[in-house]
Amino acid sequence: MNDTYSIEHPHRISDLIAAKAQGLEVTCHPEFDVVPVNFLHRDNPFQAYIFLCTFTGEIGDKEYSFRKCYARGCPHNLCPHVSQAVMIANRYLQRDYRELKKAGIEVEEKLFSLEEMLVKFDQHKEEQDPTLTIEDYINIAKEGNKVHVNIDLELVPAVEHFANHQNSQTFLTVDFTVECLGKRHNFQRCFSCYQTDKENEQKPDAVRVANGRLEELYEAFDRAGISYNKEFFLN
Repeated sequence: MNDTYSIEHPHRISDLIAAKAQGLEVTCHPEFDVVPVNFLHRDNPFQAYIFLCTFTGEIGDKEYSFRKCYARGCPHNLCPHVSQAVMIANRYLQRDYRELKKAGIEVEEKLFSLEEMLVKFDQHKEEQDPTLTIEDYINIAKEGNKVHVNIDLELVPAVEHFANHQNSQTFLTVDFTVECLGKRHNFQRCFSCYQTDKENEQKPDAVRVANGRLEELYEAFDRAGISYNKEFFLN
């Protein structure tokens, strides 16, 4: 992604940081949304909730807006339970806040609320594995432990349900299978998305954003000594 593209049409936190590094004034305002989504995963339909943050502001005198999916939660075993998803979303969000502030970009550190999310699900207790993110496994590897990550990429069609309309989206999802400390863990992360009925217009940018995020992740794997299969999305 070239500098002009990053500045004029930012799609990532790193685009904002790059613009600030070039001496431009950057403002940033996060707003949250939790959207029920009907997913189709390998021919198995299921409903989940995605945790979205829309970042708006200005770079110089130009307005920008982009959204980022921070987690997905549901009441069954196809993805993390909502209580786990909220914690995962907030951890990734706090990491982005740290990077923005380190670059000199002020941002109000709002977080997803567990209480608000839980009302969407049945109130029931269940045994859960520790809430680990991919960054946790990177840190485990840095401590000298052997970590292997299998990467599986998928385009997952879904329908988002808003108050007054529905929106068909295709999510560029990465399925991680992590072998570490004698255990195997599986989880998914959305790296980008595009409006399904505008595939020709939006998919190339979505693929570019997702692959940029993957490249940054692979570089972190390399530094930590994690073994993995390097995969990228194709247009």
